[in-house]
Amino acid sequence: MRGRHVDSYSMYKRGTRDHVINTYDYDKEQVRLLSGVGKDIGNPSWKRSFPYILLAALSSFLFGYHLGVVNETLESMSHDLGFHGDTMAEGLVVSTCLGGAFVGSLFSGSIADGVGRRRAFQLCALPLIIGSSMSATAKNLWGMLLGRLFVGTGMGIGPPVAALYVAEVSPAYVRGTYGSCSQLATCLGLMGALFIGFPAKQIEGWWRMCFWASVAPAALLTLFMEFSVESPHWLFKRGRGADTEAEFEKLLGGPYVKGAMAELSKSQRGDEADTVKLSELFYGRHRKVVFMGSSLFALQQLSGINAVFYFSSTIFKSAGVPSESANICVGIANLLGSLFALVSMDKLGRKALLIASFSGMAVAMTIQATSASSLVSGSSVIYLSVGGMLLFVLTFAMGAGPVPGLLLSEMFPSRVRAKAMSICMAVHWMINSLVGLLFLRLLELLGPLVLNTIFATFCLLAVIFVKKNVLETKGKSLQDIEIALLPPV
Repeated sequence: MRGRHVDSYSMYKRGTRDHVINTYDYDKEQVRLLSGVGKDIGNPSWKRSFPYILLAALSSFLFGYHLGVVNETLESMSHDLGFHGDTMAEGLVVSTCLGGAFVGSLFSGSIADGVGRRRAFQLCALPLIIGSSMSATAKNLWGMLLGRLFVGTGMGIGPPVAALYVAEVSPAYVRGTYGSCSQLATCLGLMGALFIGFPAKQIEGWWRMCFWASVAPAALLTLFMEFSVESPHWLFKRGRGADTEAEFEKLLGGPYVKGAMAELSKSQRGDEADTVKLSELFYGRHRKVVFMGSSLFALQQLSGINAVFYFSSTIFKSAGVPSESANICVGIANLLGSLFALVSMDKLGRKALLIASFSGMAVAMTIQATSASSLVSGSSVIYLSVGGMLLFVLTFAMGAGPVPGLLLSEMFPSRVRAKAMSICMAVHWMINSLVGLLFLRLLELLGPLVLNTIFATFCLLAVIFVKKNVLETKGKSLQDIEIALLPPV
């Protein structure tokens, strides 16, 4: 009886999905209009979907804020909690958060597929609220580490869910611009943490306020997600055709609903299953795009960008620049690059931005390596070192920062998108942690000339990799990208 019941349930789900697909058979003219090529009704208004993108960007803001919140507060925090001068303890405050992010990213795909994108955002905000409250009220190092572990878990869930959501609710013609909003929000979060943290060295206990400050935006994310739209792609995968139509109408407008439903049916006809096995991602027909995504995130981290973000104050200090000024300069360079990406993503395309960005980063790292060589002396060393670092951050934010998350959420097929993103983000956090852990030790052993040359080499490898492997996705529907990338069954 149990077996027949399960079979009947499976047949019911397949029947529901087939009914949805058959109801919205592929209509070329409607799809053409949806993609923005048609002359009759043009593109759907971006104003309908933009408020939901802003709400999703709140998770990216929190991600950036928690990345930067310990930069200015670590010294006063270590005094109050009794671990001042203990470099291992100070390192743990940072690395515990990264470890939590690695764990969170591993589960982000299952969460997003299991409960939907909206609920995943709310589950991301919950550990951020708990962890921030624990950090703000910590009485010793262990309380702080536990709080940072909770925060890290939320940070690991947030970015892949945000990338999925933005890709799935955006009209194709503005998807790149919307994707850049996440990078811009991260940058604003970093700068917000910097400015809120400035009084920490003068006002006793101010570092606790810095952690409390992040609770409000996380609570707002939880509240407003209750009224946000769900991803139509996720609803369609669940066989909820009527709900999918309703969400498309909110996002695009009534005239575009039929075309949007036809687009979904193109790639998902007969290709849905209840679960996605990891073996499919590593050995099946999806292995190429998963390898491409993981490699792109690995090269992004091996470029040395987080070594710059984590240790820029140390490098600027050696050049005689105060840490506050250094952080402001890095923040401005990051902001300017993010604004350029926002304007250019849907004009120049993802691939062009990646190539230009990694090329610029290679030049910047070469400048930094040159500043450490015997070819340069005197004040030129300072100008080249600082100038090279700021150029590196600027060119990173123009492409290598915002593009990978958006590009991968576009490239992965709907059926495996969430789980494949979680694997790639886990690779991101693993390499991120290794770079943060080993950078100062390698700098000691190899020196800045050799280490910066290694980083520049990885940037050049990234240029070659992007040219050979990355597909341009500008202006294409998610279904057309999926069909172009996936080999036939």
